[in-house]
Amino acid sequence: MKRIFTILMILLALFPLFAGGASEGPEEGQTEIFFFHRWPNDPKNSMFNDLLAQYMEENPDIYISMDCILNDQYKERIRMIVPTEDVPDVFSSWSGTFAEEMVASGNVLPLNDIYEADPEWSGKLAAASVAGFTFNGTIYGIPWSQDGKVFFYNKKIFDELGLEEPETWGEFIALLDTLRAAGYENPVAEGLVDQWAVLHYLGTINQRMIDEETLSKDYDASTGEFTDPGYVRALEYWQQLTSYMGEVASAIDHETARNTLFATGEAPIMYLQFAEIPQLEQVIPEDFEYGFFNFPAFEDGEGDPNALTGAPEGFMISSKAENINACVDFLKWLVSPERGYILSTVGGDMSCVAGALDGDGVIDAQREALEMIQNASYLAAWFDNACDPSVYVVYGQGGQAIATGDATPESVMEQVRTAAASLH
Repeated sequence: MKRIFTILMILLALFPLFAGGASEGPEEGQTEIFFFHRWPNDPKNSMFNDLLAQYMEENPDIYISMDCILNDQYKERIRMIVPTEDVPDVFSSWSGTFAEEMVASGNVLPLNDIYEADPEWSGKLAAASVAGFTFNGTIYGIPWSQDGKVFFYNKKIFDELGLEEPETWGEFIALLDTLRAAGYENPVAEGLVDQWAVLHYLGTINQRMIDEETLSKDYDASTGEFTDPGYVRALEYWQQLTSYMGEVASAIDHETARNTLFATGEAPIMYLQFAEIPQLEQVIPEDFEYGFFNFPAFEDGEGDPNALTGAPEGFMISSKAENINACVDFLKWLVSPERGYILSTVGGDMSCVAGALDGDGVIDAQREALEMIQNASYLAAWFDNACDPSVYVVYGQGGQAIATGDATPESVMEQVRTAAASLH
């Protein structure tokens, strides 16, 4: 309990908004697991409370202390805690570079033996999602959810105008011009107040524009230079796209844009995550039909046009946990078809576990989204998980400034190169 108390005091001191499930503490003889994640809001917080209550009822010898804080705050706190002696027993993690950063602490448990010892369980996990937590042949995480981001579009409007899903940037711009001519002055809905929304665009645009080898080198804090001229060209494409969003985009957040512009039909297109499908379903009219298409390929791009921006998220286990077997048993119970179904139908995310989307209550669009994820050549990590904060913060602020006309692609890239150089 001393270790748990230390963690709680650190978190409470730094973030008074710390949230989580109510906790009375373990009884004598119970094995305690400290579980830390990034979903303090409903429906996921209530979902976790219900799941943990069920698990502890089924396993009365286990007590799970759960706490959580929101997204960006979580990133800061988990980066601070994982390298210390107070690393949580089980904690949520993004995949890719973020997960690799956690592994570099030396406090994350390798899981190859656990995967190999139970192939009936591990064989149900999506291989591409497991790959996001695998470094130099060693698996360090258990994926739970998977996501992707694509352009959603209003099928009724597209049908009325005889529009087809674009495959190239030129086709996309021609489509937007057609929509504008038809009276949709700002055909792309977005809320650029949210910097992460800007970064999702910029990460995808970079991936489409820059070859994978160059991108990997530049996203590495020790080698990043961002001197390829394609980066400026990428921001020019971003500048062009923001002209179809209108001035309102820089004054509202992403959720407002989704609920008041796209869901009402005022803007026929929006760049959305598959995880937003349940939220979208709650606000659209009954007769609203939507489809989606992947980010178009640039005619002069050198990146893989069949990649999909998105990534799995999952859980890691501390190598310092006092009860590693209990942590493993808990996660194997949580990351299962039964709980994956709950994640998909209640939490709104798509499970990484085979069979989780087979039951009733799953939205058809989620199954279509899952197929799109599976058919992608690979999942390109979210920009704010792919590179150092010193770089992506400058990129995000620059992207916002370009949208408002307060910066140019050239000036933003100059700032990015300066930020990258400061890291090595």
